[in-house]
Amino acid sequence: MAESVPVRCPVCRRDHQFTATAYPCPCGEPVAPPLDPGGAPEEVTDRAWSADWVTVPCRACARADDWPRPELGCPCGAVLRIPLRVLGQGAPPVAVPSVRPAHIPLPATAPTPRPAFRPMAIRTARDAVTATALYLRWLGFRDIRRAAWPVPSGVGLAAEGLFAVVEPTVRVTSVRDVECLWLTALSESVTCVYVTLAGYGDGARERADSLGVPLFVVDLAGVPQPANGAGEELVVGGA
Repeated sequence: MAESVPVRCPVCRRDHQFTATAYPCPCGEPVAPPLDPGGAPEEVTDRAWSADWVTVPCRACARADDWPRPELGCPCGAVLRIPLRVLGQGAPPVAVPSVRPAHIPLPATAPTPRPAFRPMAIRTARDAVTATALYLRWLGFRDIRRAAWPVPSGVGLAAEGLFAVVEPTVRVTSVRDVECLWLTALSESVTCVYVTLAGYGDGARERADSLGVPLFVVDLAGVPQPANGAGEELVVGGA
């Protein structure tokens, strides 16, 4: 079983169950950051890239590598940093034999369930765009490419019937960003999706809800998570 801990959002008090993402050590053993079930999550309001990585030793070969620090995107728009257990003092490294990235599962009655999404770690802005393109393809969109339509901030991606914006920086997405995305998608008669690393500012999620724009927050493990109801519906139904 993968290590999993309960997480309560300090902003909206919503309860979540968070499962750590495992990464492959060069020796072949899956490695995951050890989670602290008694710790309190912190809302990420300012990004410091040096704090977004954690050194985790491999249980099999003792090799220590840096991996993205676990984060959770709450549907309220907050990005939460998951507390970690300090290894040492008799506490052995935690090894996870297998793990599924956190996402909303398809209904049991779905005729052709998708395989688990395979994330890629985000270390650069380009990685964030690539991870989003992989996720959109996993959702069922095809021929993902750079969009020809201009965007106020971030990177535009297009596919058949889709216009998506990826904000790969620490800039918080605003109401205007959401509205510009929606207006462009409306003019082209396509579905729109917004994906960000840093979360959504005051009013942005509410505006997206009123317009039906699916919102996602992607963590440094490369796992986008829905940040509103429209995003959850897209995950369940696919493209």
